[in-house]
Amino acid sequence: MDKTNKFVASLNYFSVFFAPFLLPIAIYFIADHHEVKEHAKKALISHIVPFLSIVGLIIIGLFSMFSNPTEATFFTVFFIGMVLAGLINLIVVIWNIVKGIKLLMSV
Repeated sequence: MDKTNKFVASLNYFSVFFAPFLLPIAIYFIADHHEVKEHAKKALISHIVPFLSIVGLIIIGLFSMFSNPTEATFFTVFFIGMVLAGLINLIVVIWNIVKGIKLLMSV
């Protein structure tokens, strides 16, 4: 893989900061190189994970609110869910940075 393709592949991972869904999708359909497409697909999946964690948090919060209507239980579950979602998001961002830097360092 040449320098340009490695740069574009690493840009997929760094796009978590400025265009998490759009850039990997666009690069996946525009790029001709197989490895660039693979990195675009991996980056897109890693950008979807934080979105799914937030959706899961909302679902768990609603479930706890309707299954046990006490406010203390709802806020406890919601707080624990927020902490877990925050940790998942932090891990995903760090993973994207590491993958992008590894690709740039291999140039």
